[in-house]
Order: sequence, then C-alpha cells, then structure tokens
Amino acid sequence: MLYNRCMEKINSIIAFNLTYLRKKAGLKQSDIAKKLNYSDKMISKWEKGDIVPSVENLCALCDIYGVSLDAMVRSKIEDADAIEATNKKRNKNNKIIISLLAMSVVWIVATVFFVYATHLTSITNAWLAFVYAVPVSAIVALVFNCVWGKPLFNYILISIFIWTIITCFYLTFLKHNLFALYFIGIPAQISVLLWSKLKIKFNKKDKSNVKIEQIEENKKEE
Repeated sequence: MLYNRCMEKINSIIAFNLTYLRKKAGLKQSDIAKKLNYSDKMISKWEKGDIVPSVENLCALCDIYGVSLDAMVRSKIEDADAIEATNKKRNKNNKIIISLLAMSVVWIVATVFFVYATHLTSITNAWLAFVYAVPVSAIVALVFNCVWGKPLFNYILISIFIWTIITCFYLTFLKHNLFALYFIGIPAQISVLLWSKLKIKFNKKDKSNVKIEQIEENKKEE
C-alpha cells in the first residue's frame, strides 16, 4: 500500500511538472511529440498521469526543459520557481537597502560637518555640505549600480553627478557669477546620451546573435 501511494505521488508530480514546464516553455504537446517521435495522445497521457514515461523518455524531456531528473520527480517545480522568485525579490530588496545605507553615510557626514562648522567654526557656507552630498551620493549609487544594477541607471546617475557638481562649484563661487559653468554640462550630457545609445545597440546585437544560435541548435537537434 505504501509503495503504491509513493508511486501515485511521484506519478502526479511528474505529470504536473511535464504540463507546467511545457506551458512555461511556450510549447504545444505536438511540439514535444515531434521531438520525441511520439503521438500527441501519448504526451497527453503523460501529462494527465495515465502513463508514466520511461526513464529514457524522462531524461529526454529533462533535456528539452533544461531541468534535472531529480527535480522532475522529487517535487513540483512550480513551488521551487515560487521560492526562487521570492529569494530574488528578497535579494533585490537587500541590495537596495545596502545601497541606501551607503548613501546615508554621506548625508550623516554632511550633517556632522554642518553642525560642527555652524557652532564651532566661523564658516558661513556650511550648508554647502548638503549640496556636495548630492554628487557624492550619486557616485556611491553609481558604484553599487555597476555591481548589481541596470546599465540604464548608470547613465542617469552620471547625468545627476554632472549637473550637481557644476551646481556645487557655482554655489561655492556664487560671488563670481560662474553661470557659464553650466555650458560645460551640455556637451558632457550629450556624450552620456550618445554613450547610452551605443550600448543599447550593442545589447540588441548580442541578443539577436543568441537567438540565431538557438535557432541553429534547434535545427541540428531536429
């Protein structure tokens, strides 16, 4: 009885995983049937749990879906995917929190300097510490984003750094009215925009190459 229950459980797991993986891959039962030289009805029976595929067929199906045989028969892959998605979300949140903590250090230092300069020194423009904290924060964010962020945000952060550092110099030397400094930011911003477009073109080319390689591999398999 116990053996029969175990086999029924394994059979239902395999049937569920076969259906789930096929739909996840965007394939039809006829597509799988062609790859394995079986009829659509046989694939349907496997997915309904009426018949358990042979070990040879299970291995072939695992190769098609890119999973291990152990994963196919041990538990529902949908549950594992849900856990993986949860872990990815948690890791993403942790990365954001770490980045914000690093940036908060910049503002803590700026606040300490402001309090010290205001009460213990004769510095009159201590508030500029908060202005300089903006481009420094952009640099810190850029460093973390280069490690685990999206390339698009790099260009945004570089643009923020360019304009805020110019503002810092302008406010520092406000008496000299150096408004012309902002003209430096125009070619710098254009360079960033052109750089971002160049990277996007390369990424599209890389993706198209990958798709071509996948199509050629599928043709060889057929």
